[in-house]
Amino acid sequence: MAGRQVSGEMRRDERPKNDFSKGSIVGNILRLALPMTLAQLINVLYNIVDRIFIGMIPENATLSLTGLGLCLPIISIVIAFANLFGMGGAPLFSIERGRGNDAEAEAIMGNSFVLLLITGVILTVAGLAFKRPMLFLFGASPDTISYAESYITIYLLGNLFVMVGLGMNSFINAQGFGTTGMMTVLLGAITNIVLDPIFIFVFHMGVQGAALATILSQLLSALWIVRFLTGKRTILRLRRAAFKLDRERVLRIAGLGMSGFTMSITNSSVQIMYNAMLQKAGGDLYVGIMTVINSVREVISMPVSGLTNSAQPVMGYNYGAGEYKRTRQAIVFISVVCITYTVLIWLCVHSFPEFFIRIFDHSGDLVEKGIPAMRIYFFGFFMMSLQFAGQSVFVGLGRSRKAVFFSIFRKVVIVIPLILILPTVFHLGTDGILMAEPVSNFIGGAACFGTMMLTVWPELKRGGREPGAGQNA
Repeated sequence: MAGRQVSGEMRRDERPKNDFSKGSIVGNILRLALPMTLAQLINVLYNIVDRIFIGMIPENATLSLTGLGLCLPIISIVIAFANLFGMGGAPLFSIERGRGNDAEAEAIMGNSFVLLLITGVILTVAGLAFKRPMLFLFGASPDTISYAESYITIYLLGNLFVMVGLGMNSFINAQGFGTTGMMTVLLGAITNIVLDPIFIFVFHMGVQGAALATILSQLLSALWIVRFLTGKRTILRLRRAAFKLDRERVLRIAGLGMSGFTMSITNSSVQIMYNAMLQKAGGDLYVGIMTVINSVREVISMPVSGLTNSAQPVMGYNYGAGEYKRTRQAIVFISVVCITYTVLIWLCVHSFPEFFIRIFDHSGDLVEKGIPAMRIYFFGFFMMSLQFAGQSVFVGLGRSRKAVFFSIFRKVVIVIPLILILPTVFHLGTDGILMAEPVSNFIGGAACFGTMMLTVWPELKRGGREPGAGQNA
């Protein structure tokens, strides 16, 4: 152990490091946020571009788009496990870096990598075995099942690349290499954009072509990530010596990653309930509308997600270094920016819903029914920013239990019951199903942010230090 610690000290002396406890706190966040947000926008393009091109298929475009939408809950489950070990390991990694414990930081990264690989294999086998019954459970009909099954089969075969790409990129960003993290996603996204029209239209592969383009793109991203983390440019490396799983370390990673995991799993549960209830109340058309709504939501939520995710390593590093005043400054900054952005984007979606819908589908029925659906679903969207900000603080400071609780509270305790109650008890039909989201945003967002301000904020003020004080302590 002593030898490993010495080597860690040498690495800190000999390599450049991104010290988030120095310089402007806003500057540190933005330095990560700009490339990370762009990277997340590009990452969204993986699935969004698929949907855009599928919406252009001359025949059965709406059914194909609906079939792809039915796969989103399964994709969310894959993302959930990537978040469990990627987003769980990265904040711990940042905290250990802030403490100067490079050996433990590398061990956390190595254990996270192995966990991603093992889980990826298990999900592939299980998904292929149970895909058809799952898709029918998620709202598939005899008209859409073939499209959904064609897409998800290929996606699951490349699931391992998705897990590594999504999970390990967090460790590049956690070391302050935001631009490199962005380039990782950019490589895959450009590949996807180029391959999608070739496979879909030139080779006439339809939804199968979209899935194949996505998986090949994720393969390139995964290879890029592994190459960088094992190379000389990184501060801390992905080493075989760190692959041996340690029970206590795995529990810490999984415990902190439970927030991102729960968010994705509950997202999957909500998507399943929405698709199933909309299929019952409105048929395939409304499942297609929900696919478009989910696509728009992914795009407009991305800047908020990018900012809050990029703030986590900065907050974690400063918290680990005892720089609590800087941690408070980070919380104020992300809160103000998130609220301002979501108010403006909500006004845009409410005023121009048809513009957003026609990006994905030009069908007259889908556009006609989709306009009022969009306005209902996104009403009061700005309250969602409070959930993003509150949970990012809890995760960044290692308070995973609170982050998990509020994710479950908003989606499982509020959204899912309302999806069932509003259309049946109050006879509101498809409008009632869609109303569940804005109601949950108001209640869940206020509860999450309010709790963070009542618990974390006073603690940071009591233990606060002036910037630089931690250097002399």
